[in-house]
Amino acid sequence: MKRLKGKKQKAGVAVNGNGSVSREADCGRKTKLAEIHQALISDPVDIETLRRAAASKGGLLTDELRRKVWPKLLNINVYDLPHKPGRDVREHHKDYNQVVLDVRRSMKRFPKGMPATERAVLQEQLIDTILEVLKGNPQLHYYQGYHDVAVSLLLVVGERMAIALLETLSNFHLRDFMDPTMDRTKHILNYLMPILEQVDKELHDFMIRAEVGTIFALSWLITWYGHVLSEFKHTLRLYDFFLASHPLMPIYLAATIVLHREKEVKQTECDMAMVHHLLSRIPQDLPYELLIGQAQDLFDQYPPSLLAKRAALQSRKSLSISTFQAFQRSTLHQRPDSVLQRLTKAQGAAAASRHGLEAALPRERGQLWGKGNRMVKMAVWGLSATLGAAVFAVAQTALDWGPDVLLQLF
Repeated sequence: MKRLKGKKQKAGVAVNGNGSVSREADCGRKTKLAEIHQALISDPVDIETLRRAAASKGGLLTDELRRKVWPKLLNINVYDLPHKPGRDVREHHKDYNQVVLDVRRSMKRFPKGMPATERAVLQEQLIDTILEVLKGNPQLHYYQGYHDVAVSLLLVVGERMAIALLETLSNFHLRDFMDPTMDRTKHILNYLMPILEQVDKELHDFMIRAEVGTIFALSWLITWYGHVLSEFKHTLRLYDFFLASHPLMPIYLAATIVLHREKEVKQTECDMAMVHHLLSRIPQDLPYELLIGQAQDLFDQYPPSLLAKRAALQSRKSLSISTFQAFQRSTLHQRPDSVLQRLTKAQGAAAASRHGLEAALPRERGQLWGKGNRMVKMAVWGLSATLGAAVFAVAQTALDWGPDVLLQLF
């Protein structure tokens, strides 16, 4: 077996004799918080720093930061979120009954001790979130396990932002799982064995002899491990990592988990049922930070483009892979939230002014901009002096009513 490199831990991450985190670790946390804050207020937003922060030890640290960084990783304007779904989102939807069944069975995905009334409200929001995304994207097909991704987002960011995040993820990172058939999903699973073969040929050959296949990792992949991890903090740590990474990163993590359990696997009877039983149950005490670092190393050493040269692994079969580079480029020119907020307020004011102007104008239209060019300009200047420069920009968009109609206003 080739030695898997683990990411070096920072020297400051230590524990003193009293069991408390050392000053160096606390300093490292503060440094990371400062770097994330600076990246968020940069114009354009420093996406590369945010990606490194999400993937590095500890991830994004707090849910408050996740609410700020996750939208940037997916190029979402938090000041232009979808409206809350109306009642009609549930009407005549082909997946409604299945979604309700899956959500009702998802009680373990909610924090322990959460009041039943609060959980019931969140479950209703979860149903609406899923159906809203599916209704707006008829090319997407619901699959069992999709709700595990949706609830992880909902619990952190709330309903409206969860809809926006889930819609983007569904059209990019999760796109291969949302076909009417499982062909593309099986294609993604097919990357697992070639990765194992590159690192541990003996383990790979053992699993081939056992004919275990890769179906044991299906729920890991399509739920981003949300369905199989009991601690929500571990799920969130992986979501930080996956949101900042290539769509195939969950399968690289699956490879590191199997490699981490190499001795257990080889000591198991070489039988499909026995090996599948072992691998399909993820230990809850895995060293997640170590495995995340190893998954990144595997990705760097054996990128999808290298693995895809194999006859059975053509990247063009994957919509998630083929669209990823364009998606990444689209995230590089985002404005910071402070700028987006000002722009949104300005647009709102302009829209309100335009609405007022349109209400004042007659419905009938005159001639288009033509011979009355000079007279129309004089009318607009008069309007600008009366209503202010902000309305001037809006008023120019109304010039197509023609000079005769506009002059009637004065």
